[in-house]
Amino acid sequence: MPQNKTVYTDQSITLFIDTITDHQKVADTNRLIQMMQEITGEQAKMFGSSIIGFGLYHYRYASGHEGQAPLLGFSPRKAAFSLYVYTGSEEHVHLLEGLGKFTMGKACIYIKKLADIDEQKLSVMMQTTLGFIEEKYERIRS
Repeated sequence: MPQNKTVYTDQSITLFIDTITDHQKVADTNRLIQMMQEITGEQAKMFGSSIIGFGLYHYRYASGHEGQAPLLGFSPRKAAFSLYVYTGSEEHVHLLEGLGKFTMGKACIYIKKLADIDEQKLSVMMQTTLGFIEEKYERIRS
């Protein structure tokens, strides 16, 4: 199996957050950490240099491509938060209804700030995504 380019590191979450200069982004980062830790039961760890991840699972696609990724995660990028909290599955499109102000990427949801979306709907989306991952793929317990 080819090695993932992005993996968990020993980089300090605290030191990473200290590099964020926008006070609202820091507050939103801390809230997202709290939410994702509660939902996954996993501690936050740096996944690569800019993604905060929670837990780990092994995936294998029909194409044969396989690897490991966080169960849930996000990156507090300068322009917007990248939230890795959505399956992208057609059966889960309804989870986007009423979520709030966001844009979609191929594998993530972009938000400017947490206040732009409904936290309760985001929480349901995270729980649904976690359930989907645990049903479809192999969750790796540490």
